[in-house]
Amino acid sequence: MNKSNRPLTLVVDMYGCPNRCKHCWLGHFPNRIMEDGSDQFIVDCFRPYFESVTFYSWLREPDYCNDYAKRWKRDNELSVGIKPQHFELASFYRLVRDEQYVRFLKTLNVQAVQLTFFGMQEMTDKYVGRKGAFSELLTATEILIENKIAPRWQAFINAENADEVVGLLKLSKELSLKERCKKFDGDFVFFVHSGSCDGENRKLYHLRINKENIPSILVPYYNNYHSEKTEAELCVELLNDNSHFVYHNESNIVLNISNSFDVYFNFTHMTPEWKIGNLKTDSTDEIVRKILKEDIPALSLARNITVSELVELYGNISSHKIFDCFDFKAYLLNRYIEEHNK
Repeated sequence: MNKSNRPLTLVVDMYGCPNRCKHCWLGHFPNRIMEDGSDQFIVDCFRPYFESVTFYSWLREPDYCNDYAKRWKRDNELSVGIKPQHFELASFYRLVRDEQYVRFLKTLNVQAVQLTFFGMQEMTDKYVGRKGAFSELLTATEILIENKIAPRWQAFINAENADEVVGLLKLSKELSLKERCKKFDGDFVFFVHSGSCDGENRKLYHLRINKENIPSILVPYYNNYHSEKTEAELCVELLNDNSHFVYHNESNIVLNISNSFDVYFNFTHMTPEWKIGNLKTDSTDEIVRKILKEDIPALSLARNITVSELVELYGNISSHKIFDCFDFKAYLLNRYIEEHNK
């Protein structure tokens, strides 16, 4: 097999995550530290097949290991071609526990860091799955501003926490976060959304907020509010859609790899239906073939059912729950795939 010139990105759950967020689109799976040499083993599996391999040692919480600086250097050393980037992601867990960590972020020229809330203290602690998470997020906010890194607050909203998200917006204004960031030419951002409807967030479908119930004060902060629709509206819109909703990699291929060496596309939650194979037990040749051909049972099922058929099977014409059209199709498809595999 000739080497593919399509860039490959490997995102590996080497160290786990301190949180158990109820919105996590990946899903929950056990924490464990992968054995020494796992990183080299994983990269070596793919190097013969791809000209460019980018390696990330975290899938859930960024930098969730004590030697994060050495780990970042190691990720870069393992990467062939395109090097990893830090984006706007960082560990708020580590920010409040390690004063050196923010300095490390500065060395990477990190300009902004995203922090995730679910309302005020009780609700955020509940949804992050850890007591003290809310206060840690506020402390992390202060640490970032003190070091001239702009915090970006994202809030996941549902029918249970809408009023608390309003309170969170008010708190951001009371703390003068926008004004304080402007002093160092930073840009504080507050935004709200409902998230996708896969992984753990799928379990919260019954709490997904109706579009008309989003508090008016939050509408300017809700991502793409005016282009998102109710489930009922989408059902009507898609009822005669005879296309197929099939996830597809464009030029870049991104793979999620669990701490037990299971391989998944970076499409949706990491459930058995979406598993490509296991690097320890399956042929690497066959895994790579499946990756390049996008040949797994879940995608085969997707190619054999139309969007209109999915709507007829699983759409709720009476529902006013807010959805992005793409996320709604993904929700319907995952319902079909899961029921087909029962």
